Amino acid sequence: MIAVLGSGSWASAIASIILEHPDQKINWWIREPEIIEGMKETGRNPLYLSSVEYDVSRINFYSEVKSVIRDSSDLLFVLPSAFVSKTLEGLKPDDFAGKKIHSAIKGLVPSTAQIITDYLHDNFAVSYDDMTVISGPSHAEEVAQEKLTYLTVASKNPELAQRASQFMKCRFVHTELSDDVEGIEYAAVLKNVYAIAAGICRGLGYGDNLLAVLVSNAMQEMDTFINSLHPMDSRQLERFSYLGDLLVTAYSQHSRNRTFGNMIGYGYSVRGAQLEMKMIAEGYYSVKSIEKIRKKNNIELPIVEAIYKILYEDATPRRVMKKIVENFH
Repeated sequence: MIAVLGSGSWASAIASIILEHPDQKINWWIREPEIIEGMKETGRNPLYLSSVEYDVSRINFYSEVKSVIRDSSDLLFVLPSAFVSKTLEGLKPDDFAGKKIHSAIKGLVPSTAQIITDYLHDNFAVSYDDMTVISGPSHAEEVAQEKLTYLTVASKNPELAQRASQFMKCRFVHTELSDDVEGIEYAAVLKNVYAIAAGICRGLGYGDNLLAVLVSNAMQEMDTFINSLHPMDSRQLERFSYLGDLLVTAYSQHSRNRTFGNMIGYGYSVRGAQLEMKMIAEGYYSVKSIEKIRKKNNIELPIVEAIYKILYEDATPRRVMKKIVENFH
């Protein structure tokens, strides 16, 4: 049995993909009791992607994490990265013994500045061969509208990647396999930071011409960062798993990270933008961790450093971005 852990837009979209298979049932852990109640009554998530209707007869709802893990063979984590440590608090390696883990989380664990696979390996002794990473380019809103989408499933274990790809593909979702777990995870993290930068530039009044140059420079930074930490000769960053994910997050109206950055560029405070959005912008948390890794490894990432200064050091967006864009190449 597959368990979906999370109740936000992406978790709701992934649950709908899995349930496209008519013989498939899921265990669904949802933290908010009002969402469980709403889904049981209406078949719809009252807070996220409410246009999607679920066959609740094929869903077992859980409000307790340990129980859903106990009753499931495959655990599909679709939580904001900032909540991972709290959600798994009190669990032990034995709870994960024999389980297959699939992460669709697009962020780093803030307390340790780790990608999810490293965090689960170090804290719960989960073998890398028992984990996959699921990434875009994708927006939950378009999945809900059944628009053609491509996903990447990455794992050190080709058989597990193939197995995960089977339940993550359907009539409107195609999947591609990869063995570049670290590259896929870091790309999914970094693209959110660069989407915030794109939003800030838009909010400051820059146009599409500058945005194209920003994204080009962001891609160069992504290449530098990923290949500094995890060199890999066969990695092709121009593929949709990397470049495509960056493009859709930097340009799309559905991107919450771009929206968050746009509000910062318009003059909102960080706290004000967070309250106005009512959703998690992963890039806000990720940039702090990436900056920590950048400093530790002495990697030059001018855009990351600029966004960190704006979000965490109260630097003036217009002044910081003006300096950055003048040095693009």
